[in-house]
Amino acid sequence: MTVGRDDPAWLCAPSEEARELGRALGLTSTVAEVLHRRGYRNDGRTRRFLDPRLADLTPPDGMADRQVAAERLARAVRRSEPVCVFGDYDCDGITSTAILTDMLRALDATAVPLLGSRFDGGYGVSPDAVRRIEQTGARLVVTCDCGSSDHASLRVLASQGIECIVVDHHLVPDEPLPALAFLNPRRAECAFPYKHLASCGLVLTLGGALRATLGRELDLRAWLDLVAIGTIADVVPLLGDNRALVRAGLRILQKAERPGVRALLDSARLDPRGSLSARDVAFRIAPRLNAPGRLGSADAALNLLLASCAGEAEALARDLEQAQTQRREIQLRMVAEAREEIEREGWHERPAIVVGRQGWSSGVVGIVAGKLAEVYGRPTAVLGFEGRVGRGSVRGPRGALLYDALESMNGILSRFGGHQAAAGLELDLDRLEEFREGFERAFAETQTVTAQSREDALVVRLDPEDDPEQVFDDLSLLEPCGEANPPAKLAIAARVESARPVRGGHLKLELELGAGRTLSSFAPGMGARADALQKEIVAIGTLRRDSYRGGRAVELVAETLEG
Repeated sequence: MTVGRDDPAWLCAPSEEARELGRALGLTSTVAEVLHRRGYRNDGRTRRFLDPRLADLTPPDGMADRQVAAERLARAVRRSEPVCVFGDYDCDGITSTAILTDMLRALDATAVPLLGSRFDGGYGVSPDAVRRIEQTGARLVVTCDCGSSDHASLRVLASQGIECIVVDHHLVPDEPLPALAFLNPRRAECAFPYKHLASCGLVLTLGGALRATLGRELDLRAWLDLVAIGTIADVVPLLGDNRALVRAGLRILQKAERPGVRALLDSARLDPRGSLSARDVAFRIAPRLNAPGRLGSADAALNLLLASCAGEAEALARDLEQAQTQRREIQLRMVAEAREEIEREGWHERPAIVVGRQGWSSGVVGIVAGKLAEVYGRPTAVLGFEGRVGRGSVRGPRGALLYDALESMNGILSRFGGHQAAAGLELDLDRLEEFREGFERAFAETQTVTAQSREDALVVRLDPEDDPEQVFDDLSLLEPCGEANPPAKLAIAARVESARPVRGGHLKLELELGAGRTLSSFAPGMGARADALQKEIVAIGTLRRDSYRGGRAVELVAETLEG
């Protein structure tokens, strides 16, 4: 297929700069073009990106209150003083709580773990959470993945003689937090230069400080599997420290030495003998850990990660699988109902979308908001109302400043929190229309990123001179992929040797690439196009191992077929 002046950029051959980069790094021109477009050059930064190491992690010395928190926890350990570990109900909160609880127990301390509830108190250190913390009898509480905005609740705890250490990564209000220690790199006074650690990563560095303060042996690598899960699930940038932590954590995860992880992988039908990717975590592991908390209590997920024997872990994994099935059914119904209302009312033509309904599960609104934002390419808020109280989540296309939008409507909302990529809110029914108007106004002057422009930013043409099997191997160096480091898609100009529908309505193709090379392709849901395809096409998608052919063979999973 020839390339004309009006063709998209991703049909162009790799630039000479990319070819030079490929020669310097020993990479195919195709993958070098991916790196070049993302601003990587032949320097140390690029080499650290391709080979991230724990030894290159940012020194934690400048993290505000880290040492204060470690000294208070060390005193609790020495005095056998119970410590309440209170975490948020999502994956980052669950893994953070499991890590800190397990660390304290490994140091012979008494740790009492608790998780918040979407349905009893909602996000953060709610009044209900305060009551539960008080009931533990602990005089020290460490919050995990929450607390940055919970000034009133922390004051109540302090008035009861309970000291608070807050470990969180969400955005920080201007008002000083009434806590003994506040670990959050987003604090203006925090000198720790890497600002993107999830709470599970912060808990790990707190464990390092505690180990040093006590002068005890504690191998922090034992918890990197949980750090990887929490970091990927919380959609923080997979660059810098996070990239190194997740790369190492995926290797630990693959060993599946933790009983709960082994049971979770079995339940998700993931073979630990193969390679585990960030995508596996995001779409198969994290949803199962989140499922119980979306329907009721998240305790089963925490207990699974803390399980000490296979039998207990397997029983808990079955509970999670059942919750996952139920969650999926609720999600499908809510998405269908939301889309019908959005398109009937024409809200998809507005700058942003707000949709809410009585009886919608507040535990599933975040997933539904994400699906709708993906479909319509607009910031989307979804709320489930119980009586007059609505709890909701906000998601949007890449670059949408969701937290700023909610902060601009602080007077309308009962509560809100989160960060720019994902946020939650609580709202009175009487203010729904007022919120809709304000949310639309917040994005009225923001140009919506179109699906095509997103595609152009991610797609690179397969250089005809490159072997697809070697390209696949080189692309593995870009893993883990996710937020701020999206997976690269390939555009392949090819001649169709054969195209046939296969079971399930899918399409199987054999593509001729030129220079004697062929490539199999699988196009989900496109079986009906088998007879209509032209002989020359451009297929856009991702490479994966071809399990049918085996060995190093790869195939293209096509998302788009043009021609």
